Amino acid sequence: MKLLTPENADHAVTVSQDGRYFVDVYSTATEPQTAVVRDESGKVVVEVAKQDISKLVAYGWVPPVPIVVKARDGKTDLYGYMFKPTNIDASKKYPIVNSVYPGPQTGSCGGRGFSAAHRDWQSLAELGFVVVCIDGMGTPFRSKAFHEFYFGDLGDNTIPDQVAGMKELAAKHPWIDIDKVGMYGHSGGGNATAAAMFHYPDFFKVGIAESGNHDQRDYEDDWAEKWNGLLVKNADGTTNYDSQANQYVAKNLKGHLLLAHGSTDNNVPLNNTLLVVDALIKANKDFDLLIIPNVAHGYGEASQYMTRRRWDYFVKNLAGNIPPHEYEMKSYAAAMTAIRSGPRDAEDDQ
Repeated sequence: MKLLTPENADHAVTVSQDGRYFVDVYSTATEPQTAVVRDESGKVVVEVAKQDISKLVAYGWVPPVPIVVKARDGKTDLYGYMFKPTNIDASKKYPIVNSVYPGPQTGSCGGRGFSAAHRDWQSLAELGFVVVCIDGMGTPFRSKAFHEFYFGDLGDNTIPDQVAGMKELAAKHPWIDIDKVGMYGHSGGGNATAAAMFHYPDFFKVGIAESGNHDQRDYEDDWAEKWNGLLVKNADGTTNYDSQANQYVAKNLKGHLLLAHGSTDNNVPLNNTLLVVDALIKANKDFDLLIIPNVAHGYGEASQYMTRRRWDYFVKNLAGNIPPHEYEMKSYAAAMTAIRSGPRDAEDDQ
């Protein structure tokens, strides 16, 4: 065995038809792409290109901060990113928001290659938050033992690792306010967010659960069995799927919870959120609900609206501030049109 791509980076490789050469495009979250051609021994034979991000930096782009924290066991390293306000004041304290996806088929942070934007994380940070993602135990791309860590207990959701990681970051950085913790996620991340609010009600103060599959028995018939095994009913009436069913623990809610779902979700049926709504009503709990008509698992043209509602919810309920009333976000196409129609420099004219 020989390592053919020795740079400590994320590599995308395309092999030539004869197998003698391959194109290697590599980057990190903080360093842009470099493209080279290597021979079968890994030697660089052609340097093709380097990605130029000078204009991106000129517009004010800042890279995420790679982080390493210990898992719940205090020994296992976990990896993620941290996003801070550009003009952070170290003498102040900032609420921390965790963007979560528990897996097991993927993790919270996504790819490790270069990207100009990581979802809305830096934008949310600019509103006065420290935003983190942490790939907890049970997510892929590491050892088999790491990946299968919570097999048979989908209710784990990596939340103990998220808690441990955020507490460690707060101990290192006094500008993180560990008494003001929020979480949000979509789909499996929506499940994990609600679970965090119900299982750790004194730690998580604000949660936004979007399109969550809150009970896998009401989800696809080809997903949960792969990660939790077949349904087993015990003599006392309990099952091995009970730990992941959020409606069973919804009565524990203490903080602010916003549930959101598309009415025509073709991945996670709307009933998954209604299970939790029903349990919260029966427990006489206050919560917020947003049903977006005629959208599927993603929110389509309503995505900007959902993003604005998410930001407003954290600004109001976690930071204790007043968001601008009905702020209207521009679509990507509209934003690009505005940029192109703005002042041009000499290089643009060329």
